[in-house]
Amino acid sequence: MPETNIVIRLDVMLARRKVKSKDLARYIGITEQNLSIIKLGKAKGIRFATLAKICEFLECKPGDIIDIEFCEDEAICD
Repeated sequence: MPETNIVIRLDVMLARRKVKSKDLARYIGITEQNLSIIKLGKAKGIRFATLAKICEFLECKPGDIIDIEFCEDEAICD
């Protein structure tokens, strides 16, 4: 069975919009540390309200910052 990975591309969207993480964290109402955990894909989950605030600030859709990758060969998937 192929391995699937959720990929967070928040850093890409921040760069495209020329926005600093600090400004986004302040707008959302979370710490920069917690935003960093989300950006690195280390968060166990994300609230829809938080995701909505991120998308509102960056003027994007959830699919612009969250993606899924399917990998047949686990050796090259990581």
